[in-house]
Amino acid sequence: MAKFLKVGLILLLTSLSGASFAQEGPLTLERSIEIALRRSPTLRAAKEAIKEAEFRRRAAVSDFLPQVSTQYSYTRLDEYPTFSIPTLGIKARAGSRDVYNWTTTVTQPIFTGGALINNYLLAKLGVDTAKVEMETTRLNLILRVKEAYYEVLKAEKFLEVAERAVQQLESHHKVAQAFFEVGMIPKNDLLQVEVQLAQAKQDLIRAQNGLALARSVFNTLLRRRIDEEVKLVQALEYRAVKVDLEACIEEAYKRRPEIKAAELGVKSAQRGVRLAASGFFPQVSVLFNYERQGDDPSVSGSKYNPDEESWNVMALAQWNIWDWGKTWWGVGENKAKVFQAECALQEAKDGVRLEVKEAYLNLREAEKNIKVAEKAVSQAEENFRINEERYKEQVATSTDVLDALTLLTQAKTNYYTALSDYNIARAHLQRAIGER
Repeated sequence: MAKFLKVGLILLLTSLSGASFAQEGPLTLERSIEIALRRSPTLRAAKEAIKEAEFRRRAAVSDFLPQVSTQYSYTRLDEYPTFSIPTLGIKARAGSRDVYNWTTTVTQPIFTGGALINNYLLAKLGVDTAKVEMETTRLNLILRVKEAYYEVLKAEKFLEVAERAVQQLESHHKVAQAFFEVGMIPKNDLLQVEVQLAQAKQDLIRAQNGLALARSVFNTLLRRRIDEEVKLVQALEYRAVKVDLEACIEEAYKRRPEIKAAELGVKSAQRGVRLAASGFFPQVSVLFNYERQGDDPSVSGSKYNPDEESWNVMALAQWNIWDWGKTWWGVGENKAKVFQAECALQEAKDGVRLEVKEAYLNLREAEKNIKVAEKAVSQAEENFRINEERYKEQVATSTDVLDALTLLTQAKTNYYTALSDYNIARAHLQRAIGER
């Protein structure tokens, strides 16, 4: 009975999880980002990198604490140890040929010239760096989701334009067919319409494939089935935003994880100099040794030495006073790394400033293109309507109608492209600033 209940529970949970997955429903942009962030293996790997750095930091902490080591050894001598008094002619055995020894040593570092503290601070900076790298990964993923979201919306509009073009050409083809049958237009006019209609159907197929590919990219980012249905809530629209270039640059300097990572790189290099300089100082530690000896594995003494245990405390100072400049050159190497890190920080700031400027200009360009394209669409629609009416009155040719339809299709395509470019440019500006 318990087995059947367990199986039933598993089936119920499976069905519920499947239902929740299937009932994901229409997706907003924010919901899409949330799903992508939750399911992304790249982001999970970045989180594990933080754990890795945290373990390294904790390992560095252990260097401050007493280190305990133990050693067990067995020695077989070639002959019994003896002692002799030549003047008295006495020679006697002084020990066993079998020597067992067990030693435990506790070592507490006292002074290391700053090596331990700087090693710990380097590990701590590693944790901060891993967190910054995860933030970079998160922002990059958010940008990719936004791009994919707007690409799907644009592809949907392209499909609508292609479908509308086919419908308009089919309608025009019926009129041209009727005119041809009553002898009002020559055969080549009808053929021209049929060729244009065939071309429009091919464009429709390309638009369908483009939409399918855009949805597949979107599903891949959200870790969904690649062919899963995509329903998006938001429309491809224009929402004006007021931005100040200098304010954006200043904000980017404060928020961009790439700049934070470069600053941490400078700090790490500076710590590296101090760590290398620790070799100039003596290393001081205190050792406690506990030892047991014997002539059997239990190290419980022998008849020659019944006192099987001993201990001692030792203060140890070690100072490497001559290493042919190795420590000196090591300090110089790390100072060079500091300079390199400072240059990398300056380059990061320059890159961020340029990236913000580029995103800002792209946003303004797309915004202007929207206004131009919107006006072009209304003009093209009116032009097509006039030519279609004139063709029905036989005061315009089929070529005029086809050219007008081509202009209308291109105007609509340009308009939706401008809308998509504007939204993507806004997403790039947010990423350049360091915002979500």
